[in-house]
Amino acid sequence: MAESALPAMRRPMNINILEDDDGDDPILSVVNIVDVFLVIIAVLLIAVIENPLNPFATQDVIVIKNPGKPDMGMVVKEGNELKEYKSSGQIGEGQGAKAGTAYRLKNGTMVYVPETEGPRPQKPAGPS
Repeated sequence: MAESALPAMRRPMNINILEDDDGDDPILSVVNIVDVFLVIIAVLLIAVIENPLNPFATQDVIVIKNPGKPDMGMVVKEGNELKEYKSSGQIGEGQGAKAGTAYRLKNGTMVYVPETEGPRPQKPAGPS
């Protein structure tokens, strides 16, 4: 009787390798798309950090935010230290001396002419 029960146990299992039940699951496609986007985001972040035009990649940097507006501010990076300065919106006062004159030319460029120390040169007297 033991021999007759043995062939029943040795029946080959019906394993069908070609049928894949997981292939019909739509959630697996979404998971694969999320994985691809995570890799793309990681590559973009590395590209931004390694960019040589990154203003905070150099040693000393000054960034001016909203120039000429009442909420103007500056961020100064010296080495590893960051300092932020904000405008109070008030006009500053101080003592000083006139350093020169600036002229705007017809083409829009600005020319700065510094003040000279001592007397100004006189125009040569020519025939009138």
